[in-house]
Amino acid sequence: MYYKFLLILIFSILLFADTNETTQKSYAIFEKDKKIVHASHNIAFRGFEGIEQVQLQEAMGVDTPSFIEFWKSDIPKIKDKLLPTLSDSLHAFYESEGYYDANCSVDINDTWVLVNIKENQPVRIKDINISSDYNITQLITLNSGDIFRAKDFINIKNSIVEALLKEGYCSYDLDTKAYVDLDKAEVDLRFILTKGGYCTFGKVTTKGLERIDEDVVVSRVRAREGKRFNIEMIQESYKSLYNLDAFDMVSIRYDRKYYNIVPIDIKVKELTKKNYFMGGLSYDTNVGAGIRAEYTRKNFFGDAQKLKIRSSYTKLEQLLEFGHIVPAFFTVGNYSIDLASKIGYSNLEYEGFMEEKGYVQAYLAYTNEKLHIRAGFALENIDISLRDNVDEDKVIQSINDGTFLLAYPFLSFTYDRRDSKLNPKDGYYLAGMVEYGLDYDGDSSSYLKYSLEGRLIYTITKLTLSSVLKAGIVDEMANELPESKLFFGGGSYSNRAYGYNQVGIIISPKRYGLDGAFTMANLSLEANYPIVGNLYGAVFNDNTMLTINSYDFTGDILSSAGFGVRYVTPIGPIKLDVGMNVNDPSQYGIGFQIGQSF
Repeated sequence: MYYKFLLILIFSILLFADTNETTQKSYAIFEKDKKIVHASHNIAFRGFEGIEQVQLQEAMGVDTPSFIEFWKSDIPKIKDKLLPTLSDSLHAFYESEGYYDANCSVDINDTWVLVNIKENQPVRIKDINISSDYNITQLITLNSGDIFRAKDFINIKNSIVEALLKEGYCSYDLDTKAYVDLDKAEVDLRFILTKGGYCTFGKVTTKGLERIDEDVVVSRVRAREGKRFNIEMIQESYKSLYNLDAFDMVSIRYDRKYYNIVPIDIKVKELTKKNYFMGGLSYDTNVGAGIRAEYTRKNFFGDAQKLKIRSSYTKLEQLLEFGHIVPAFFTVGNYSIDLASKIGYSNLEYEGFMEEKGYVQAYLAYTNEKLHIRAGFALENIDISLRDNVDEDKVIQSINDGTFLLAYPFLSFTYDRRDSKLNPKDGYYLAGMVEYGLDYDGDSSSYLKYSLEGRLIYTITKLTLSSVLKAGIVDEMANELPESKLFFGGGSYSNRAYGYNQVGIIISPKRYGLDGAFTMANLSLEANYPIVGNLYGAVFNDNTMLTINSYDFTGDILSSAGFGVRYVTPIGPIKLDVGMNVNDPSQYGIGFQIGQSF
């Protein structure tokens, strides 16, 4: 009771103290709004045929209410400040659309603007002449008989230049001309191209470095000396340098050229703000909603080193981890190798048991524009405890509980040939891992665990087809493994009719256990099609096999099917999926995901 009274008192004091300032702000906003309100006229367009009314309204700055603003009048309006230049704007717009002989008259009274249009005959393409030693036919999207629009012609020229630079031809000679005959309303197009010899990247020079060694910057430059010139390598270099999290500004210039050799000039500005803290509510596709906090010290002790401390709390997992990255730790030939280490604690909940783990890991890493390789060594202290009220009918074999100390070297790789990491439309992706548990004493767990994953994405017009195939094996050599080292299914990256890590050994197409499997295979298929704007619809099929023996791919399959919606954002798609077991629809799951799984 008292604390409520105290809160009300504090709020009242703050409100009273701020009354004058708030009043002044309110008047200021009112006055400001008065100044930016412009008188307007109703507007109507007449006589248009080849151009749609929506195009005219958008080009002329006409205000039209959206479908959700049902309370507003549906009469299009134009601000009076646009009226003096309306006639000139109409003529310029029609010329840009190929109607060079269009006549437009504007009549204005007290409330209406009436625009009368006589489009007349547009200028059409009569002939397209190509003289080129490089195939540009597919890039020329105009055809004889099409209306000639200057912007389309310019876009084709830009596409030719972009294609040449992607292939390494930076010494091209391109001449594009449009010969317009207004009397005949015809235009002849000419594309004359000599591609020249291909270019290579030259020496990389840097400017602006203070606490970062030049070797660190060069290690992230994909436009390496001697490589064939490719504009995409410049773009990849930008991404890679910014991913170091060590620069406020990166500029890459490639405008110098000496006998088909293009030097790369890099100018950077090192970070001024090095400490970053992030915290608040979070969502993880696998473990759900929770609280997350993260601290990052960038350019830690110079040379773009990074110290990161992250923690998270969800219903399924609690995590605390310290990580350290040293870019370009050493160089072998032209290959720069990074060093990374981490130490942490996690507590993860499975259907039948709990895993409490402390871990230390160190590894070397090599990364280029397509390939990423890690090789290192890890120590894990894992404690497995059985959950209360476990359904014994779902335990196929006894769950391996107790405390386990594992020591193992590991190797992992990814090879990414997708056209986009955030929302791919075409390409493929390969990933694999292997770890070998060392038999360092008579009680230690010795094992071999490895897995392989392949993704394939292909788009036909607007329909995107995706597939992902995963397979893995655990070979237990000496002593038992902690249950969490085995394979489980379920979740957005496995079988969407079930929750994350919910599915253990599969007994039948309708039943599964709670204990982990020694052999895993999973095939997911999905089709996406745009509905409206950035909203997509999807149908999918997931198939999971989890067997009790190593190297056994003859077990029953848990199959599910479902549908979903995706909303594409700059950080990747936001997904909502509903999946159900095809043999038992009472087993279903609803999944929410941020990011791409194909």
